Amino acid sequence: MSFRYSLNSSTIKPTPIVRKIEIAAEVGYAGIELWHADIDLFLESGGTLAELRRVVEASGLAVPTSIMLKGWCEPDGPEYDAGIEECKRRLGQAAAVGAKHVIAGPPHGAVDFELAGQRYGELVDLGLSFGVRPTMEYLGFAQDVNTIAAAIDIMRRSGHSEATIVLDPFHDFRGGGGHEAILELKAEQVAMCHFDDAPATPPADEQRDPDRVMPGEGIIDLPRVLSHLRTIGYRGWISLELFREDLWAEDPLEVARRGLVVMQQICEA
Repeated sequence: MSFRYSLNSSTIKPTPIVRKIEIAAEVGYAGIELWHADIDLFLESGGTLAELRRVVEASGLAVPTSIMLKGWCEPDGPEYDAGIEECKRRLGQAAAVGAKHVIAGPPHGAVDFELAGQRYGELVDLGLSFGVRPTMEYLGFAQDVNTIAAAIDIMRRSGHSEATIVLDPFHDFRGGGGHEAILELKAEQVAMCHFDDAPATPPADEQRDPDRVMPGEGIIDLPRVLSHLRTIGYRGWISLELFREDLWAEDPLEVARRGLVVMQQICEA
């Protein structure tokens, strides 16, 4: 059984959101990840969430995730209150466009893991009240939550049966944690696996999102990532996620098409 292929809409970022959805469907993806910043731009231009939902449904695409929630991991106080209100707004958007999960981005600085577990559990409960599941992300360039193991720690501390994770080979490489902790997960705990690669230079600890390259063009052992996913029985979403200005300047249809081809070649080899 093959994986399901999705386009993270950051890969063709400057393209308007409706056209992104149309491109993903035209090329042959099964899903598209939508960013709340794009949804907000659509609403500011006079569109409605109901219109966007109709575009998604007409395309035949699933929306496996929307991106992202932040401000949910603060101590009690005004910053936390404001963060949760914004999370509620975005959860409402996610539900309206049919997203199954919303990615919860971690703090970039120091983290109290006990508090983070509590907050993530509360966030999952909040999301479920909207009909959407917040899923835990780690970022290779974050101070503390920069590996699969760190995200799993927060998931376990939450004690929540609906806790899930977003995997990402680039962040495994950038954070230095590698891919082995995938084997600690159950398939149903993986909401999404972003798919990307990293160049040999600059050094891993200097790389940022714009350094990512197309899968197969870098040095990450992507077959090993896929092997671990198959070992745990994961056959869910694999989503192309790039942040390259050179690709943004190209024809978005061709970028999306090339990305799907290389993902299929690697994943189905």
